[in-house]
Amino acid sequence: MKVHVDFDLCESNALCMAAAPEVFEVRDDDFLYILDENPPEELRGKVEEAVRACPKAAITLEG
Repeated sequence: MKVHVDFDLCESNALCMAAAPEVFEVRDDDFLYILDENPPEELRGKVEEAVRACPKAAITLEG
């Protein structure tokens, strides 16, 4: 799977980081960083939860 973030929509509210901290991180500069664009399959549930948790629908999955 591949994680995509529309950074124009992202508000860096860290709900994705709460759901999947292995994949997403909001740093002290208040910007979201994708730690792993191609996370392993065992993280799919967490990443799908991050997609659902995003209030701006800025995160999508491919594959």
